[in-house]
Amino acid sequence: MIYIDADACPVKAEAEKVATRHGLKMFLVCNGGLRPSANPLVEMVFVPDGPDVADMWIADRAGPGDVVVTSDIPLAAKCVEAGARVLKHNGEALTQANIGNVLATRDLMADLRAADPFRQGGGPAFSKTDRSRFLEALEREVRAAAREQK
Repeated sequence: MIYIDADACPVKAEAEKVATRHGLKMFLVCNGGLRPSANPLVEMVFVPDGPDVADMWIADRAGPGDVVVTSDIPLAAKCVEAGARVLKHNGEALTQANIGNVLATRDLMADLRAADPFRQGGGPAFSKTDRSRFLEALEREVRAAAREQK
């Protein structure tokens, strides 16, 4: 299965294409505001408003053989720990080997932003290259997850 942390996810359509190609069930998990897909393989999951409710829904279900798409690093860490394969929207894989460093960097950057209110803003804009990298990475992770299931 593919789980998408769908709020503010720029690659929902790309993930749906890959899920359809492989005949995989895909869950779009959000607090609302998204248009449901007509694809029978795509299930919209609307969770109640609240901090991290969508994240908890995904973390409670994702495990070995599943792929999770999220930019939420604490959610990614929980899913990696549960045995799921995790991708960020730009195609970067989060694994047992790198999730500790990614969490530490996230915490450091949060501390820096808190110490300097003028140090705000995100990174570079999401590009066509990021979208292409994501598609390639999702295809690779779906195939690897399928091999794990055999």
